[in-house]
Amino acid sequence: MPAKTVIAQHAAYRDDIGDLITRRPVPGPGVEQVDPFLFLNHHGPQTYGPDNNGLPFGPHPHRGFETVTFILDGELAHRDSAGHESVIRAGGVQWMTAGSGLVHEEVSPEDFKRQGGPMEILQLWVNLPGRLKMSTPHYVGVQADQIPALTADQGRATVNLISGAWGGQTGPISSLTGIFMTTIDLKAAGRVGFGSLAGRNVFLYVVRGQVGVNGIAAAPWNLVQLDLDGDMVEIVADEDAFVVFGHGEPINEPVVAHGPFVMNTREEIVQAIRDYQAGLFDAVSA
Repeated sequence: MPAKTVIAQHAAYRDDIGDLITRRPVPGPGVEQVDPFLFLNHHGPQTYGPDNNGLPFGPHPHRGFETVTFILDGELAHRDSAGHESVIRAGGVQWMTAGSGLVHEEVSPEDFKRQGGPMEILQLWVNLPGRLKMSTPHYVGVQADQIPALTADQGRATVNLISGAWGGQTGPISSLTGIFMTTIDLKAAGRVGFGSLAGRNVFLYVVRGQVGVNGIAAAPWNLVQLDLDGDMVEIVADEDAFVVFGHGEPINEPVVAHGPFVMNTREEIVQAIRDYQAGLFDAVSA
């Protein structure tokens, strides 16, 4: 199997939101998107003291894409206008299909704001093709114990399978567009490989630890961009490491983004703004 070629690495740049430490590798100066993966915010790691204000993501709208939120440390409370509500703890994941539009908030639970504690969260935006952009909104929240933790390389690698199939198991979340998504814990010298990737774009972000990706060194807080044609990826840890690894078929459609809306045309963005201002996002039924 021909290995995918590392064609670029994109360091996350610092873009704090108030007192929330935030790094963003995509979009950035060298990469607009890794189709269908649009955007990643890496919040933390940091520790909040007692009586803090928590996360600043109060009610706001979305349309036309999906959000995947990885709670690496701390807790996250979700509530949206489709009636979904949950508190997801460390190791869990939220997968929200904004589709035709909803309003949601992602904030810190009250006990976290009172007591404080460590916090680290990633949020990834995954595009939807035009035919699915007006899908009915949907939400799934899974705790860590609902995500299969599959070991490899004599226990030196653990693949946390969020969506898609691997190692004879299937993740708890079913993606509208066949997205494969994992997080991977690696001990020093641990390795794990993935195949059947030709024609699919890989999303690979190094959260912590130095790794090698098909023989190329990659440092923490770097997005590793690979070619479309190759078929396999091997990740080897130089030290204890944690990475986000996923892949999906490119959509190959125009992307017009404006704030929380991602559509195919400027006219669709204008309509999304009008619908939100008219209160239609608030009227989404569960």
